[in-house]
Amino acid sequence: MAKTGFLLVGHGSKKPYNKELIENTAAMIASKEDGFLVKSAFMSINEPSVHDVLEGFKSEDIDKMVVVPLFLAKGVHILVDIPEILGLPEGSYKGTFTLADGSAVPLLYAQPIGADPLLADLMIRNAYNVLEENA
Repeated sequence: MAKTGFLLVGHGSKKPYNKELIENTAAMIASKEDGFLVKSAFMSINEPSVHDVLEGFKSEDIDKMVVVPLFLAKGVHILVDIPEILGLPEGSYKGTFTLADGSAVPLLYAQPIGADPLLADLMIRNAYNVLEENA
């Protein structure tokens, strides 16, 4: 049964923790949502690259391709670099993804996290944690 391809994109970093954060987040998503085939990739520094993982998705049994950036805000990677890799014109969030057999499936590009109540909740939790640790 076809799943939705889910590519979680991180920036990449020389610090191993940052790569692990993206990979662990992808693993958590996969464990919570069985309708997604989840993989992670990086814009720079770390491997695999976004391009390489997209190539791998071409041979998967997927009926849609969703690219989700794990970035807080819009910047050059979100607005220019990732759309370019996806073959999307700047400002577009929809396109097609061609599979190895030549068939095309919808490609959808998600927004960065942005201002979100869940992000505020996480920051409040972090503040309480540091207060408790230093009480």
